[in-house]
Amino acid sequence: MSTPRTSPRILAIMGSGETAPTMNAPHRSIFGRLGPDVDAVLLDTPFGFQENAPILASKAIEYFRDAVSRRVEAAGLTRTDTGDTVAVERGVAKVRSADWVFAGPGSPTFALEQWRNTAVPDAIGEKLRSGGAVVFSSAAALTLGKLTVPVYEVYKVGVDPYWLEGLDVLAEVGLDVAVIPHYDNAEGGNHDTRFCYLGERRLAMLEPELPEGCFVLGIDEHTGVVMDLDADTAEIVGKGAVTIRRAGQSFRIESGQTIPIDTLRSGATTTQTSASQLTHLSDPSTTGSDLGRTPGQSDRGKEKGALSDATRASTVTIDSLADAAKLHESEFDAALDARDADGAVAAILQLEFAIVEWSRDTLQSDDVDRARAALRSMIVRLGSAATEGVRDVRELLGPVVEAALAARVVARSEKAFAVSDAIRDQLSTAGIEVRDTPDGVEWLISDG
Repeated sequence: MSTPRTSPRILAIMGSGETAPTMNAPHRSIFGRLGPDVDAVLLDTPFGFQENAPILASKAIEYFRDAVSRRVEAAGLTRTDTGDTVAVERGVAKVRSADWVFAGPGSPTFALEQWRNTAVPDAIGEKLRSGGAVVFSSAAALTLGKLTVPVYEVYKVGVDPYWLEGLDVLAEVGLDVAVIPHYDNAEGGNHDTRFCYLGERRLAMLEPELPEGCFVLGIDEHTGVVMDLDADTAEIVGKGAVTIRRAGQSFRIESGQTIPIDTLRSGATTTQTSASQLTHLSDPSTTGSDLGRTPGQSDRGKEKGALSDATRASTVTIDSLADAAKLHESEFDAALDARDADGAVAAILQLEFAIVEWSRDTLQSDDVDRARAALRSMIVRLGSAATEGVRDVRELLGPVVEAALAARVVARSEKAFAVSDAIRDQLSTAGIEVRDTPDGVEWLISDG
């Protein structure tokens, strides 16, 4: 009789960026802890109401295949209210048997409605009890706690803020919280969209309505907390922080820290928490974990062979596609100013690579469209530079002009002023202005 397989118990909660380069390393590390042969399932319910649900599922599966090098299968649970009991049970069975379950963006309200009368919550809880990895981000992360924020209804429809009963799966690990992803969201520009689009005013309205002992666990964008339930520790990964907020008082735990899960269970704020509870991440080279690698770092570019190591290095350290576009536009401008055609081409290739990497991010924004517009502009400008000549015109004309001016000096020394004037006039006709100054002869290219 074969020995039953035992899996580590892992819970990862991400604020956003679940299929962006910032989360490549955490995903790879989690899979690495589970081993080489992992039954991985995408729980596709949160976005199941969207017309493009199959496309979103395909994009996520493609991301894990290309960026994480793992095969993931969709559960096929976009809806559970179709009356197709067989299909629902088949999807639930996939979730139960999986070693790794992932769910991401969409609507927390819709997901909860679809899951409440199914065995999905228990299947998720069983992994936390007995073994397996649960990776929930964005809308799915909202559903994990005792209460959740109905984001669409409050932010898009305009209903008064209220708490919705969550799955309370986190009770399995002793967390009495309301999870709020997108905690540091800044999409609103001139209006407050922090705290998953609630803003401070609406979150302050909701906080007093939390049950006694319950508090807010905030996860920044492109940030995650990865809990090793066997070791009872939690690692903060990504680019931001995890925040414990109780009665308006907040305690931030920055990325790169490992803490006891008890720190999260306690719900302690800044004044109650000792800094000694926090420890820096161990060296990944000694622990076997790659959670501490540069956000977005990936080995897949080596297989492509399209970009140099330097090219990849410039793209892996940025935190968003918008940042990538700004960086590579700046590099392109500098290259054109320096008459560096190779540098300009490299900047274009770097931006194109960044667009490919970030296009799988299921967080909906106009960053991809903006980056593509920047890419098109760079290509057009490079074409103009190719037509006009990237090299400095003075560099090209210099030897000819200097030779003509030397002949003019000889003519003037021999008092052949007619010849001297003729040389100057011919240069002027060619667009070269000659100026006799006390310091010598200067020449410049006329604007006309």
